[in-house]
Amino acid sequence: MLSTLTVDRLLHVPESRFGVWFLGTDIWETYVLEFAINDLKNLIGNRKASYPVIVDLGCGSGRSFKLLNKHFAPELIIGADIDTDMLRLSKQEAKRQGLEVRLIQGTSASLALADQSVDLLLCHQTFHHLVDQQSAIHEFHRVLKPGGLLLFAESTRAFIHSWIIRLLFRHPMDVQKSASEYLSVIENAGFKIAPDAVSYPYLWWSRTDLGIRERVFGRPPAPSHEETLLNVVAVRN
Repeated sequence: MLSTLTVDRLLHVPESRFGVWFLGTDIWETYVLEFAINDLKNLIGNRKASYPVIVDLGCGSGRSFKLLNKHFAPELIIGADIDTDMLRLSKQEAKRQGLEVRLIQGTSASLALADQSVDLLLCHQTFHHLVDQQSAIHEFHRVLKPGGLLLFAESTRAFIHSWIIRLLFRHPMDVQKSASEYLSVIENAGFKIAPDAVSYPYLWWSRTDLGIRERVFGRPPAPSHEETLLNVVAVRN
């Protein structure tokens, strides 16, 4: 019989060696993580002064902890990741920032958390690593309190299928979705998404030409371009 952890690993595609290194860099923190959290924060309607229990799903090396503490004033941050090496780095980062963080091992589809125990859940660039995305989104719904927030930041199929991402990173390619498909997945799981709680950043690093046509030749993106990134704040019904 397969252990729970073995089954979890079959439902999750681990990052490449380059990807693991990149997730620990200042470039990742500044241009990807910090941008996304700032954008998500601004999408929250009637933002509270504090969200007592926050989960960072796929916490990686823990670079989000100080940002979550700064913007959402939690009483408890829980970092979840399947990779023990990432959890070790997260522990070091939490200590470096002087933050008390509870770390748990497991995938998004199986969280060792009680029903309706979480006020805010951050899923940043994690969902596209999951094979069983349906189970994961329902798990998010299970652990969030009614009215709790899902902060969902994802790369779409157009970006994940691009040549540079295929070259440098690893993902389950057959489960990638467009922005509209991700929105449907979230809403079908029982979340409410307000029209002004969604953004589609078209950042230079998410384009196949790395933004060269616009920055060098002054050619802006076509209005009909396919979205590469999705940021959304969803409310648990």
